[in-house]
This record gives sequence, structure tokens and C-alpha cells, in this order.
Amino acid sequence: MKTREACLEADRLDPLAPLKQEFFLPEGVIYLDGNSLGVQPKAAVARAGEVLNQEWAVGLIRSWNTANWFELPRRLGNKLGRLLGAGDDEVVVTDTTSLNIFKALAAALRIQQADHPERRVIVSERDNFPTDLYMIEGMIDLLQQGYELRLIDDELPLERALRDDVAVLLLSHVNYRTGALYDMAAVTGQAHRHGVLTIWDLAHSAGAVPVNLRAAEADFAVGCTYKYLNGGPGSPAFIWVAERHQDRFWQPLSGWWGHNRPFDMATAYEPAHGIRRFLCGTQPILSMSLVECGLDVALKADMAAVRAKSVALTELFIELVEERCGHHPLTLITPRDAARRGSHASFRHPNGFAVMQALIARGVIGDYREPEVLRFGITPLYLGYADIWDAVETLRDILDRGSWDRAEFCRRSAVT
Repeated sequence: MKTREACLEADRLDPLAPLKQEFFLPEGVIYLDGNSLGVQPKAAVARAGEVLNQEWAVGLIRSWNTANWFELPRRLGNKLGRLLGAGDDEVVVTDTTSLNIFKALAAALRIQQADHPERRVIVSERDNFPTDLYMIEGMIDLLQQGYELRLIDDELPLERALRDDVAVLLLSHVNYRTGALYDMAAVTGQAHRHGVLTIWDLAHSAGAVPVNLRAAEADFAVGCTYKYLNGGPGSPAFIWVAERHQDRFWQPLSGWWGHNRPFDMATAYEPAHGIRRFLCGTQPILSMSLVECGLDVALKADMAAVRAKSVALTELFIELVEERCGHHPLTLITPRDAARRGSHASFRHPNGFAVMQALIARGVIGDYREPEVLRFGITPLYLGYADIWDAVETLRDILDRGSWDRAEFCRRSAVT
């Protein structure tokens, strides 16, 4: 697509284009940060009002039964599971990604302690999202049993890191910074051949790229709902546990919602059967209820069509940036091969932070990640080809004019 008119024609022919009407999008904004916080589904306003004004205000505590609040984590998990290649009662929506990493890691280590107590290494990626690494470090410090963290990078590739001393492999399916995509089935198979259990972080995958946890024979997966699933700021995360692992033990955050009969108020803990034992405490019903609005829109789309559009939009974005902005010091750090790329594109620029702030001031909202990375999320449900054209044209204008080089664009807030 070499012209804006060609992009507009592609938008007219796009089978996913009608879904854009399901979302609230501010006038004059091209939103390229759905890989950090998704936009608001229009249905969320009415749903929030229903929970506040009817279920809470009128139903009061009765709504745990009459509005089925108690079953919400499992019901949402079953909906979400359809996007993850999971079966019923293998997913619950609950807690945060960080807490769910802790649960999954503890569960995987308990399996290995029972079957292979000599394994004391956890493998992850040096460029993994920091919370994943922090939670591993915290687990190692808590256990005090000689565990160590081994990080893969350019000098230590995965095939050399997976040895007979490894218990667990924890990777992000799509890298948060570069957008690099792992072949989940191939990597899981590689890990299993070494007797290693896998935990997949799907924060930048769920709702954006096809995922089939069962077909990949993965062991555990976690992720958030506020990115491509448009669940709202800080909306609850999710955890998936393969059915074969669910009843072997209970996870260490043994709160009352994971009890088999929570309202018996028993003194001793008895874990629920199945995925419900991965719940912990009372759920945040208002924010959890809004997750369903985003899931319902995502389930209207064919995932193959979502992926095809994602590939086309990211390829268009990369091509246009290199054609129209190639004389500027921009370095693509996202894989060119679509099979190895998620649904965002990232470029390094020596003044990346200021450039991104200048873009945001012009209504093109992406985000910045250290070091020097301009990150652009491509969300097929509400972005079109003309949006990509216009975003790159704005970037070209800012770089050509040097309008990013202003003091106001260098000031940093707490959140970048």
C-alpha cells in the first residue's frame, strides 16, 4: 500500500472493521498502546452501571448468589480459555500476573521436588519482563533451598541452558520490548525432552496472536486482561493450569476462595478440586465484571483473521517507517519474519523518549521502553490501515522538523 487511498480501500474491505464501533476511541487520537492498556469497550459503561446500581446497590450481599459473583472467576476463565486453546475449567481470571507467576512457579517446583528433587535451576530470559524475573528471585530467596536463576541471552541460547539440572522454564510468549514471538509448541517440546516444566507469560499474546496451550502441551500459563483483551486498567489477570497438574497439590497462597467448601469456615485447609484451587482471596467484582466486556468483543472475531490483519498492519508500519523515516537514526528491533513477531513493532532512537512524547502531543499514542525504544502496539480490533499511514506520517513530520527537541518532551513522569 503505497498511498493513503490504498489504505482507505483496505479498510473498506476489512472484515474486522465493524468491530471498531464496539470501542470508545477519543477524537483525534491514533492509539498505538493497546499492548500496554487496551481501550474501553462501549459496553463497559453500562456494565459498570449495572454492577454499581443494581447488583451492589440493590442486590447487596445477595448478589454473590443472585448475580453469580461467586462463579465469575471460573466463568470468565472459560470464556477466555476459548482464545487460549484451553478446555473448560482450566483457566480462572484472578489476582495479578505477578501473583499468578508466583502460584505457577511454586506449583511447578513442587512437582519437580516430588519427581526430580535434584533439579534446582529456573531458566528465564534476560530480556523477559522484569516482574517475571523479580518473582523468580523472590521465590528463590523464600525457599532458601539452593535454587538459582539461569538467564538465556545471545551468549547463552536456550538449547545450551536446558540441562538436566533445570526444573522450570519461564518465558514470555511475546517479548514485551521487541515483540519477538516464540514457537510455543517447539520450545515446550524442547523443554519436555529435558524433563523441564514450562510456564508461559501470555501478557502480550492473549487476544493478539493465536495461542493453543493444549496443542502445545504446555504446563502452566499466566497473563493479564488489560492489554489486547481490553479489560480495563489493572483488571484481574488469569492463570491456566494443564488438567494433568491441577490436583497433584495445592498452590501456596491457600486463601479461602481456593478451599473446597469455603463457607464451611473450617479450621484446616482443604483445596478445591481443579482450577479453583488456584484462587486465593475475595475477588474484585467491579473490575472483574468489566473484563467480560472486552472478552465478548474478542470472541466475535475469528482469531485467524485477527492474526492476518496484525501481520499486515505491522508489516505496513515497518515498511512505511523505513521508507519515509529511513534517513533518521531509527533501528528496527522487532523481527521482520512475521512468524517470529507478535503484534507490536519497536524501533530504537537515540532520543526515543522525547520523540514518543512529541508523538503523544500530536495524538499518536505509543509508549517508550528503556533503552531508547519507541514501541507501537498494533491492535487489529480497532486499528485500520489508514491509522497506520497517518501515524507514520506524523512520526516523519516530527523527525524531519526536529520538533521533538524541546524541553517539555524530555521531562519524565513516574510512568513512561
